[in-house]
Amino acid sequence: MIVCVVWGTTYLAIRIALESIPPLLMAAIRWIAAGSILILALKLRGQRLPGPRAWPALTLLGVLLLGFGNGAVVWAEQTVASGLTAVLVATVPFWMVGIEAMTPGGDPITLRRLAGLVIGFLGIVLLVWPEIRVGSGGTGFLVGVVATQVAAVGWAVGSAYARRRGRTSAEQENVLATAAFEMLFGGGVLLVAAFALQETSRLAFTTRTAGALAYLTGVGAIAGFTAYAYALKHLPMATVSLYAYVNPLIAVVLGTVILREPFSARMGVAAAVVLAGMALVKEA
Repeated sequence: MIVCVVWGTTYLAIRIALESIPPLLMAAIRWIAAGSILILALKLRGQRLPGPRAWPALTLLGVLLLGFGNGAVVWAEQTVASGLTAVLVATVPFWMVGIEAMTPGGDPITLRRLAGLVIGFLGIVLLVWPEIRVGSGGTGFLVGVVATQVAAVGWAVGSAYARRRGRTSAEQENVLATAAFEMLFGGGVLLVAAFALQETSRLAFTTRTAGALAYLTGVGAIAGFTAYAYALKHLPMATVSLYAYVNPLIAVVLGTVILREPFSARMGVAAAVVLAGMALVKEA
C-alpha cells in the first residue's frame, strides 16, 4: 500500500522538478542523496552493510531498476503528461508476471491471474483512450512513449533478478542496506549519463522544483523504494506488480485536484474496472 500511494504521487512531483532540473541529473541527485542518507543512518546504527563481493550484483540492480526503470520514466515526462506516463508504465505487470513465469521456479500465470491483468489494463485504456493519439505530440511524444516501455522492461527484469537474488545468496542481507546501495549505484550511472549529455549546464533550482526534488528523495525514494524492495522479497510477483495499476488512478486524482483537470463518469468506470482486475490478481 505504501508503494501504491507514494509512487502514485511521484509522477506529479517529477513533472514539477523537471521545470528547472534536467531529467537524468534530477534522477541522479535524487537516488544518490537517498542512498547516501540511508547508508549513513545504517552505519550510525551499527548495522552490517553489503561487502564488495555484493557490489556488482547491486550495481546491476541499480542500473535496471533505477537507471532504466526510473531514468526512462523521468525522460518520458519531458514530453508526456504525468498522468499518461503513469498509464503507459502500467504495462509493468505484464512484463513482470511474464518474465517471472519464464524463469525457472517462477510463479506460474494462472487463467484467473491472466484475466485479472487483462481486465486491469483494459481499465487503464478506458481511462485515457480519448487522450491517446499517435503523433499528437510529434516525435517527442513517440520517444516518450517508447521510453515508458524501456522503463517497464528494465523494471520488470530488475525485479525478477532481485527476487531471485533474495532467495539465494542475498537471503540474509538487510533489505534496507541493499536498497541503499542500489540507489547509490543506480544514481551514479545516471550521473555519468547526465554529464555525458552535458545536463549540468542547464541545472537550476526554484523553490517549487527544490521542494519537488526533496519530496522525491525523502518520500519517493527512501520510503517508497525500500518498501518495494521489502515487498519483492516477501510477496508474489503478481501481487507486487499491482502498484502499477493504482498509480495512474492517483495521478488522475492529483491532476483533477491540483491541476484542475476534469473528472468524468468514464474515469469513475475505469477506476472500478481497474480495482476489479486487481482483486482477481490478488486472489489468484
